[in-house]
Amino acid sequence: MSQVTSSPTVAVPTVFVEHLDPVEGVEVLPYDPRDLQTPPGGGRDVDVLSLPFTAGRWMTRLDEIAGLRGVVLASAGFEHALRYLPAGVDLANAVGVHDTATAEMALTLMLASQREIPGYVLAQSEGRWDRSGAGQRRSLADSRVVVLGYGGIGRALAQRLVAAECEVVAVASRERAGDDLVERVHGIDRLTDLLPGADVLAVAVPLTDATRGLVDATALAALPDDALVVNVARGPVVDNEALQRECAAGRLRAALDVTDPEPLPEGHPLWSTPGVLVSPHVGGGTPASYPRMGRYLSRQLTAYRDHGRLDHVVATG
Repeated sequence: MSQVTSSPTVAVPTVFVEHLDPVEGVEVLPYDPRDLQTPPGGGRDVDVLSLPFTAGRWMTRLDEIAGLRGVVLASAGFEHALRYLPAGVDLANAVGVHDTATAEMALTLMLASQREIPGYVLAQSEGRWDRSGAGQRRSLADSRVVVLGYGGIGRALAQRLVAAECEVVAVASRERAGDDLVERVHGIDRLTDLLPGADVLAVAVPLTDATRGLVDATALAALPDDALVVNVARGPVVDNEALQRECAAGRLRAALDVTDPEPLPEGHPLWSTPGVLVSPHVGGGTPASYPRMGRYLSRQLTAYRDHGRLDHVVATG
Protein backbone atom coordinates (compact mmCIF):
# COMPACT_ATOMS: atom_id res chain seq x y z
CA MET A 1 0.00 0.00 0.00
CA SER A 2 1.34 3.47 -0.88
CA GLN A 3 2.05 6.02 1.81
CA VAL A 4 -1.02 7.59 3.41
CA THR A 5 -1.87 11.19 2.64
CA SER A 6 -1.39 13.79 5.39
CA SER A 7 -5.16 14.13 5.79
CA PRO A 8 -6.79 10.83 4.82
CA THR A 9 -10.41 10.80 3.71
CA VAL A 10 -12.94 8.16 4.66
CA ALA A 11 -16.41 7.68 3.21
CA VAL A 12 -18.80 6.58 5.96
CA PRO A 13 -22.50 5.62 5.69
CA THR A 14 -24.62 8.33 7.26
CA VAL A 15 -26.07 5.86 9.80
CA PHE A 16 -22.60 5.35 11.28
CA VAL A 17 -21.41 8.96 11.34
CA GLU A 18 -23.16 9.93 14.58
CA HIS A 19 -21.52 6.99 16.34
CA LEU A 20 -17.95 7.88 15.33
CA ASP A 21 -15.50 9.21 17.88
CA PRO A 22 -13.60 12.26 16.60
CA VAL A 23 -10.37 11.22 14.88
CA GLU A 24 -8.14 14.24 14.47
CA GLY A 25 -6.57 14.54 11.05
CA VAL A 26 -9.11 12.34 9.28
CA GLU A 27 -11.78 13.84 7.03
CA VAL A 28 -15.11 12.01 7.19
CA LEU A 29 -17.26 12.13 4.06
CA PRO A 30 -20.81 10.92 4.84
CA TYR A 31 -22.63 9.09 2.06
CA ASP A 32 -26.00 7.46 1.48
CA PRO A 33 -25.47 3.82 0.40
CA ARG A 34 -28.88 3.89 -1.29
CA ASP A 35 -27.71 6.56 -3.73
CA LEU A 36 -26.27 4.53 -6.58
CA GLN A 37 -25.60 7.55 -8.78
CA THR A 38 -23.21 9.45 -6.52
CA PRO A 39 -20.14 7.45 -5.53
CA PRO A 40 -19.06 7.51 -1.88
CA GLY A 41 -16.97 10.62 -1.43
CA GLY A 42 -18.94 12.51 -4.04
CA GLY A 43 -16.29 12.00 -6.70
CA ARG A 44 -13.34 12.91 -4.48
CA ASP A 45 -10.50 10.50 -3.81
CA VAL A 46 -11.33 8.21 -0.89
CA ASP A 47 -8.61 6.49 1.11
CA VAL A 48 -10.94 4.26 3.14
CA LEU A 49 -14.50 3.17 2.40
CA SER A 50 -16.78 1.97 5.19
CA LEU A 51 -19.58 -0.25 3.94
CA PRO A 52 -22.98 -0.54 5.70
CA PHE A 53 -24.35 -3.64 7.41
CA THR A 54 -26.02 -4.72 4.19
CA ALA A 55 -23.06 -4.08 1.92
CA GLY A 56 -25.20 -3.30 -1.13
CA ARG A 57 -24.28 -2.31 -4.65
CA TRP A 58 -21.21 -0.21 -3.84
CA MET A 59 -19.42 -3.33 -2.69
CA THR A 60 -19.70 -4.59 -6.28
CA ARG A 61 -18.47 -1.26 -7.66
CA LEU A 62 -15.34 -0.63 -5.62
CA ASP A 63 -13.32 -0.07 -8.79
CA GLU A 64 -15.35 3.11 -9.43
CA ILE A 65 -14.12 4.80 -6.23
CA ALA A 66 -11.09 6.97 -6.92
CA GLY A 67 -7.99 6.61 -4.75
CA LEU A 68 -9.33 3.69 -2.75
CA ARG A 69 -6.78 1.95 -0.49
CA GLY A 70 -8.87 0.21 2.16
CA VAL A 71 -12.38 -1.14 2.74
CA VAL A 72 -13.94 -1.78 6.14
CA LEU A 73 -16.84 -4.21 6.16
CA ALA A 74 -19.61 -3.98 8.76
CA SER A 75 -19.88 -7.77 8.90
CA ALA A 76 -17.70 -10.42 10.49
CA GLY A 77 -17.96 -12.55 7.35
CA PHE A 78 -15.94 -11.35 4.39
CA GLU A 79 -16.08 -14.07 1.75
CA HIS A 80 -18.82 -12.24 -0.17
CA ALA A 81 -16.58 -9.20 -0.79
CA LEU A 82 -13.41 -10.90 -2.02
CA ARG A 83 -14.37 -11.09 -5.69
CA TYR A 84 -14.97 -7.34 -5.88
CA LEU A 85 -11.73 -6.18 -4.26
CA PRO A 86 -9.56 -4.11 -6.65
CA ALA A 87 -5.84 -4.80 -6.87
CA GLY A 88 -3.83 -3.32 -4.02
CA VAL A 89 -6.88 -2.54 -1.84
CA ASP A 90 -6.98 -3.94 1.70
CA LEU A 91 -10.13 -5.48 3.15
CA ALA A 92 -10.89 -5.54 6.88
CA ASN A 93 -13.88 -7.19 8.52
CA ALA A 94 -15.85 -6.02 11.56
CA VAL A 95 -13.88 -7.72 14.31
CA GLY A 96 -15.77 -7.77 17.60
CA VAL A 97 -18.73 -5.73 16.43
CA HIS A 98 -21.20 -8.61 16.27
CA ASP A 99 -19.70 -11.04 18.80
CA THR A 100 -22.19 -10.36 21.58
CA ALA A 101 -25.32 -10.23 19.42
CA THR A 102 -24.40 -13.39 17.51
CA ALA A 103 -23.55 -15.25 20.72
CA GLU A 104 -26.92 -14.15 22.12
CA MET A 105 -28.63 -15.53 19.04
CA ALA A 106 -26.81 -18.85 19.31
CA LEU A 107 -27.81 -19.15 22.96
CA THR A 108 -31.40 -18.19 22.11
CA LEU A 109 -31.58 -20.88 19.42
CA MET A 110 -30.17 -23.46 21.81
CA LEU A 111 -32.59 -22.66 24.60
CA ALA A 112 -35.57 -22.45 22.25
CA SER A 113 -34.71 -25.83 20.76
CA GLN A 114 -33.87 -27.59 24.01
CA ARG A 115 -37.03 -26.37 25.76
CA GLU A 116 -39.15 -26.76 22.59
CA ILE A 117 -40.37 -23.17 22.67
CA PRO A 118 -41.73 -23.26 19.06
CA GLY A 119 -44.33 -25.78 20.21
CA TYR A 120 -45.49 -23.45 22.99
CA VAL A 121 -45.70 -20.55 20.53
CA LEU A 122 -47.92 -22.66 18.27
CA ALA A 123 -50.08 -23.71 21.22
CA GLN A 124 -50.48 -20.09 22.30
CA SER A 125 -51.56 -19.05 18.79
CA GLU A 126 -54.24 -21.76 19.01
CA GLY A 127 -55.25 -20.93 22.57
CA ARG A 128 -54.15 -24.34 23.91
CA TRP A 129 -52.77 -24.90 27.43
CA ASP A 130 -50.52 -27.83 26.53
CA ARG A 131 -48.42 -29.25 29.36
CA SER A 132 -47.65 -32.54 27.66
CA GLY A 133 -44.06 -33.49 28.35
CA ALA A 134 -43.80 -31.03 31.24
CA GLY A 135 -40.75 -31.82 33.33
CA GLN A 136 -39.17 -33.81 30.49
CA ARG A 137 -38.05 -31.04 28.15
CA ARG A 138 -34.33 -30.98 27.51
CA SER A 139 -32.18 -28.60 29.51
CA LEU A 140 -29.10 -26.69 28.44
CA ALA A 141 -27.63 -27.00 31.93
CA ASP A 142 -25.24 -29.96 32.31
CA SER A 143 -25.02 -30.30 28.52
CA ARG A 144 -21.73 -30.79 26.72
CA VAL A 145 -21.44 -28.15 24.00
CA VAL A 146 -18.74 -28.33 21.33
CA VAL A 147 -18.05 -24.78 20.12
CA LEU A 148 -16.54 -25.05 16.65
CA GLY A 149 -14.70 -21.78 16.12
CA TYR A 150 -13.18 -20.18 19.19
CA GLY A 151 -12.69 -16.64 17.96
CA GLY A 152 -14.61 -13.60 19.14
CA ILE A 153 -18.08 -15.07 18.63
CA GLY A 154 -17.12 -18.51 19.92
CA ARG A 155 -15.59 -17.12 23.07
CA ALA A 156 -18.56 -14.80 23.69
CA LEU A 157 -20.81 -17.83 23.34
CA ALA A 158 -18.62 -19.84 25.72
CA GLN A 159 -18.99 -17.13 28.37
CA ARG A 160 -22.76 -17.50 28.20
CA LEU A 161 -22.65 -21.27 28.14
CA VAL A 162 -20.46 -21.41 31.23
CA ALA A 163 -22.98 -19.14 32.99
CA ALA A 164 -25.69 -21.59 31.88
CA GLU A 165 -23.74 -24.38 33.61
CA CYS A 166 -22.64 -26.18 30.47
CA GLU A 167 -19.42 -28.05 29.79
CA VAL A 168 -17.77 -26.21 26.91
CA VAL A 169 -15.39 -27.96 24.50
CA ALA A 170 -13.61 -25.39 22.33
CA VAL A 171 -12.32 -26.21 18.83
CA ALA A 172 -10.24 -23.90 16.65
CA SER A 173 -7.96 -24.16 13.63
CA ARG A 174 -5.06 -25.25 15.82
CA GLU A 175 -4.59 -26.64 19.30
CA ARG A 176 -3.54 -24.19 21.97
CA ALA A 177 -3.69 -23.53 25.68
CA GLY A 178 -7.03 -22.76 27.25
CA ASP A 179 -8.16 -19.65 29.08
CA ASP A 180 -10.43 -18.77 31.98
CA LEU A 181 -13.38 -20.50 30.25
CA VAL A 182 -11.93 -23.74 28.85
CA GLU A 183 -9.04 -25.93 29.89
CA ARG A 184 -7.86 -26.51 26.33
CA VAL A 185 -8.63 -25.34 22.83
CA HIS A 186 -8.60 -28.41 20.61
CA GLY A 187 -7.37 -28.41 17.03
CA ILE A 188 -9.90 -28.87 14.26
CA ASP A 189 -8.26 -32.17 13.37
CA ARG A 190 -9.78 -33.56 16.60
CA LEU A 191 -13.35 -32.58 15.70
CA THR A 192 -14.62 -36.04 14.73
CA ASP A 193 -13.18 -37.49 17.93
CA LEU A 194 -14.96 -34.88 20.05
CA LEU A 195 -18.41 -35.08 18.47
CA PRO A 196 -19.64 -38.44 19.87
CA GLY A 197 -19.87 -36.94 23.36
CA ALA A 198 -21.61 -33.71 22.35
CA ASP A 199 -25.17 -32.77 23.28
CA VAL A 200 -24.86 -29.63 21.16
CA LEU A 201 -22.56 -28.63 18.29
CA ALA A 202 -22.39 -24.84 17.87
CA VAL A 203 -20.79 -23.69 14.60
CA ALA A 204 -19.11 -20.27 14.66
CA VAL A 205 -16.22 -20.44 12.18
CA PRO A 206 -15.71 -18.05 9.26
CA LEU A 207 -16.39 -19.40 5.78
CA THR A 208 -13.10 -20.14 4.02
CA ASP A 209 -11.88 -22.80 1.62
CA ALA A 210 -10.79 -24.80 4.68
CA THR A 211 -14.16 -24.61 6.45
CA ARG A 212 -16.55 -24.99 3.51
CA GLY A 213 -18.38 -28.26 4.07
CA LEU A 214 -16.46 -28.87 7.29
CA VAL A 215 -19.54 -30.23 9.08
CA ASP A 216 -20.21 -32.89 6.50
CA ALA A 217 -22.14 -36.15 6.55
CA THR A 218 -19.26 -37.89 8.35
CA ALA A 219 -19.13 -35.28 11.10
CA LEU A 220 -22.90 -35.34 11.51
CA ALA A 221 -22.88 -39.14 11.72
CA ALA A 222 -20.38 -38.88 14.58
CA LEU A 223 -22.87 -36.93 16.71
CA PRO A 224 -24.99 -38.97 19.14
CA ASP A 225 -28.72 -39.43 18.68
CA ASP A 226 -30.82 -36.36 19.60
CA ALA A 227 -27.85 -33.97 19.43
CA LEU A 228 -28.57 -30.39 18.40
CA VAL A 229 -26.64 -28.61 15.61
CA VAL A 230 -26.64 -24.80 15.89
CA ASN A 231 -25.18 -22.79 13.01
CA VAL A 232 -24.53 -19.03 13.41
CA ALA A 233 -21.53 -19.05 11.06
CA ARG A 234 -22.29 -19.38 7.34
CA GLY A 235 -24.60 -21.87 5.68
CA PRO A 236 -21.99 -23.60 3.48
CA VAL A 237 -19.89 -24.58 6.52
CA VAL A 238 -22.51 -27.30 7.10
CA ASP A 239 -23.72 -29.86 4.57
CA ASN A 240 -27.34 -28.75 4.81
CA GLU A 241 -28.67 -31.66 2.74
CA ALA A 242 -26.99 -34.20 5.02
CA LEU A 243 -28.23 -32.30 8.07
CA GLN A 244 -31.80 -32.26 6.74
CA ARG A 245 -31.68 -36.00 6.17
CA GLU A 246 -30.46 -36.63 9.73
CA CYS A 247 -33.23 -34.41 11.14
CA ALA A 248 -35.92 -35.92 8.91
CA ALA A 249 -34.93 -39.33 10.23
CA GLY A 250 -35.42 -38.03 13.76
CA ARG A 251 -31.81 -38.65 14.74
CA LEU A 252 -30.55 -35.06 15.01
CA ARG A 253 -32.11 -31.63 15.56
CA ALA A 254 -31.01 -28.26 14.19
CA ALA A 255 -31.30 -24.54 14.93
CA LEU A 256 -30.05 -22.44 12.04
CA ASP A 257 -29.59 -18.70 11.69
CA VAL A 258 -27.76 -19.34 8.40
CA THR A 259 -28.53 -21.80 5.61
CA ASP A 260 -27.33 -22.87 2.20
CA PRO A 261 -28.87 -21.58 0.00
CA GLU A 262 -29.78 -18.23 1.45
CA PRO A 263 -32.47 -16.95 1.52
CA LEU A 264 -33.97 -20.38 2.09
CA PRO A 265 -36.40 -20.87 -0.83
CA GLU A 266 -40.11 -21.40 -0.32
CA GLY A 267 -40.82 -25.10 -0.13
CA HIS A 268 -37.29 -26.07 0.93
CA PRO A 269 -37.39 -29.21 3.12
CA LEU A 270 -35.69 -27.45 6.05
CA TRP A 271 -38.79 -25.28 6.56
CA SER A 272 -40.93 -28.27 7.44
CA THR A 273 -38.50 -30.83 8.82
CA PRO A 274 -39.40 -31.81 12.40
CA GLY A 275 -36.84 -30.69 14.94
CA VAL A 276 -35.50 -27.85 12.78
CA LEU A 277 -35.73 -24.20 13.85
CA VAL A 278 -34.80 -21.55 11.24
CA SER A 279 -34.21 -17.82 11.69
CA PRO A 280 -33.38 -15.64 8.65
CA HIS A 281 -29.72 -14.68 9.29
CA VAL A 282 -30.47 -12.01 11.87
CA GLY A 283 -28.03 -13.02 14.61
CA GLY A 284 -25.73 -10.00 14.44
CA GLY A 285 -28.34 -7.34 13.75
CA THR A 286 -29.36 -5.38 16.85
CA PRO A 287 -29.43 -1.66 17.73
CA ALA A 288 -26.25 -2.25 19.76
CA SER A 289 -24.42 -2.87 16.48
CA TYR A 290 -24.44 0.81 15.51
CA PRO A 291 -22.44 2.28 18.41
CA ARG A 292 -20.17 -0.78 18.39
CA MET A 293 -19.51 -0.29 14.69
CA GLY A 294 -18.85 3.39 15.31
CA ARG A 295 -16.24 2.63 17.96
CA TYR A 296 -14.60 -0.03 15.80
CA LEU A 297 -14.49 2.25 12.77
CA SER A 298 -12.97 5.02 14.86
CA ARG A 299 -10.18 2.67 15.92
CA GLN A 300 -9.63 1.64 12.31
CA LEU A 301 -9.36 5.24 11.16
CA THR A 302 -6.88 5.99 13.94
CA ALA A 303 -4.78 3.02 12.84
CA TYR A 304 -4.91 4.15 9.23
CA ARG A 305 -3.95 7.71 10.14
CA ASP A 306 -1.03 6.57 12.29
CA HIS A 307 0.30 3.66 10.25
CA GLY A 308 -1.11 4.00 6.74
CA ARG A 309 -2.84 0.61 7.02
CA LEU A 310 -6.02 -0.78 8.50
CA ASP A 311 -5.97 -3.30 11.33
CA HIS A 312 -7.54 -6.78 10.95
CA VAL A 313 -6.87 -6.98 7.22
CA VAL A 314 -8.26 -10.29 5.95
CA ALA A 315 -7.38 -9.89 2.26
CA THR A 316 -5.63 -7.62 -0.23
CA GLY A 317 -6.73 -7.38 -3.83
